[in-house]
Amino acid sequence: MRTVTVRRVVDATPEAVDAALSPDRVIEYEGSFSVLDIEQRDDDWRVVAGGTGLQLVLRFEVYDNGLYYEQEDAEGQPLEIMKTTVTYVAADGETEVTAVSEVSMGIPPATLTDRLAAWKRKGELKRALEALADAVE
Repeated sequence: MRTVTVRRVVDATPEAVDAALSPDRVIEYEGSFSVLDIEQRDDDWRVVAGGTGLQLVLRFEVYDNGLYYEQEDAEGQPLEIMKTTVTYVAADGETEVTAVSEVSMGIPPATLTDRLAAWKRKGELKRALEALADAVE
């Protein structure tokens, strides 16, 4: 398993960032998949996303300063493990947003396949934070 971290300071208030961070928007910001279905449940959100013949189910938890999401039911999914936390904090009149993701393809040799998954995931997180900045600045 590999961990990737991406940070970005945006010229917006934490409240503006919070308003722009919803489960469906985060998936759209990443740019790899489209939201096919979204369901708010008692304690979390279930999002079905897909594109180019792939479909995945993600479970989101929304917090006061961000959100957490993970891939549910890895069977038949593109990754064996994908867990991501997006948080934000006020920073001198701006807001620092941090995205941390753990990924594993679950395919040997893990040193190579997990590195590839982390590289792709880092690109998705960079796109997500750029799109978030575009949405709030």
